[in-house]
Amino acid sequence: MEHFVVSARKYRPQTFKDVVGQQAITNTLLNAIENNHLAQALLFTGPRGVGKTTCARILSKMINSDGDTKEDEDFAFNIFELDAASNNSVDDIRSLTDQVRIPPQVGKYKVYIIDEVHMLSQAAFNAFLKTLEEPPKHCIFILATTEKHKIIPTILSRCQIFDFKRITVSDAKEYLKYIAKEQGITAEDDALHIIAQKADGAMRDALSIFDRVVSFSGKNLTRQAVTENLNVLDYETYFTSTDLILENKIPDLLIQFNSILSKGFDGHHYIAGLASHFRDLMVCKNPVTIPLLEVGEDTSLKYQEQSQKTTHTFLMEGIRLANDCDLKYKTSKNQRLLVELTLMQLASITFDGEKKNLKHFIIPSSYFKARGITPIPVTKPKTEVKTPENKTISEEQIKPKETVATVAEPVINIPKISINKPKSSTSGLSLKSIREKKEHQLRQMDVVIDEDDLPKEAVTQEALDEAWKIYTAQMDKKGEKIMASILQMDQPKLKGTTIYLTYSNNTNKIELERAEFPLMAFLKKKLLNYDLKLDITVNEEIAKKYAFTPLEKYEKLKEKNPNLEILRQTFGLDI
Repeated sequence: MEHFVVSARKYRPQTFKDVVGQQAITNTLLNAIENNHLAQALLFTGPRGVGKTTCARILSKMINSDGDTKEDEDFAFNIFELDAASNNSVDDIRSLTDQVRIPPQVGKYKVYIIDEVHMLSQAAFNAFLKTLEEPPKHCIFILATTEKHKIIPTILSRCQIFDFKRITVSDAKEYLKYIAKEQGITAEDDALHIIAQKADGAMRDALSIFDRVVSFSGKNLTRQAVTENLNVLDYETYFTSTDLILENKIPDLLIQFNSILSKGFDGHHYIAGLASHFRDLMVCKNPVTIPLLEVGEDTSLKYQEQSQKTTHTFLMEGIRLANDCDLKYKTSKNQRLLVELTLMQLASITFDGEKKNLKHFIIPSSYFKARGITPIPVTKPKTEVKTPENKTISEEQIKPKETVATVAEPVINIPKISINKPKSSTSGLSLKSIREKKEHQLRQMDVVIDEDDLPKEAVTQEALDEAWKIYTAQMDKKGEKIMASILQMDQPKLKGTTIYLTYSNNTNKIELERAEFPLMAFLKKKLLNYDLKLDITVNEEIAKKYAFTPLEKYEKLKEKNPNLEILRQTFGLDI
């Protein structure tokens, strides 16, 4: 059986042109070689699997090659690779500095590639300083690390630093497409895109995942095979979840989440992916930001189609809820319940609930006119009544019509029909009584009356005082002692159609405003003027009238009983 070579080794770049996603660094190194402007100490830093060691090897071969050199020449005697993780002592660095003095036997330079240089000990770094600052002319050091912040500043200041960036998803996908073509593998665009995303910016990881998925699915690489092998949630999962959320189908959404958990996926991974899905939908809202969507062409069209169903407000609230769940997930004791509650909240964003029937709320047109609102006319529903002859006729037939009656035509007198609504005797101390009282008020308001037909007779101060006393007595009789006391605190003053009241504190004003509707309904009906309105003000100066000093209290009591003065003088009492 032929020996298998993993793609990360088989397709390792041999020239700077083959390096993926690091064009800025490779161009800089090429220009430095051509112009003989290459530093003797270089530091390659960046994430794993982005080409640091590869670029170091390519650079080592290029600076040692000339026009007569064979392409397969590797200059093994001139390139020294050391792993600082296992050679991190002072003795190892001393051995290295001793070798540096010996010039190369083949080529121009001796190149020392020290990988994972941040693993060197503090003493080893200090022993390496002098050699790194003034190396021999035939020696070049290339340091590679993933954690630049662990290297001491004195080493950093002696190196020319190159920061390698993560490989973008599009670059990784294009390189995977090239490798699939070289190996004769048919691969879907979305499948390669998922592999590139799973690699998280590391080309070596992308090639390792590619080999693993090819071993699973063979020569035909599909999106379904990739998602199944990598155990990642497919785009379709989030598209379906979003549709269920927009349709407010909470049961179906919870069933889908249960099936996701049964497949071995983590709830944290699902909710984080849902937040990213909402972010991608928001990106599709504006054509300018669509390039930020790192997905395949077919998936991009699906994103744009679903984004048309959503609103900016929904997406912002959805991202906020999903992100909040993401933050609370690790500290939650019931993580599944946390995700389910978040899903229910997401499905309730666009749910308005039961809309109220506004037909019961009849408000006089003056309320709308004062606020610049044009009210919508409400028509009274048709009702049917029965005549003494047990015939059913409509209410419109009761009203007289302009007809030409003949002599022989009899005139039918239809008696007036009165509907007595039952009085509800309810207590104000239970929820049931409050609900029945509210329903009774709604039934009473279920008649539309034109405001222009309401009586507007003139009202005198005497008539107002009399009606006020009657209503106060009714409140006292009903047991509403506090309201009766508030009504007696000030005498109402009538100016035109406005009733003015003044209280000493804001509490009395608020209490009376709460009971304003039944009060004004009684006064308007009693005084036959439906233009009356109430104006309540607060004047704290009034309270001073009731604040007596001890001497004033004594004088008042003495007026009622003069014997108090004799008592005080007899016993020599002080006030």
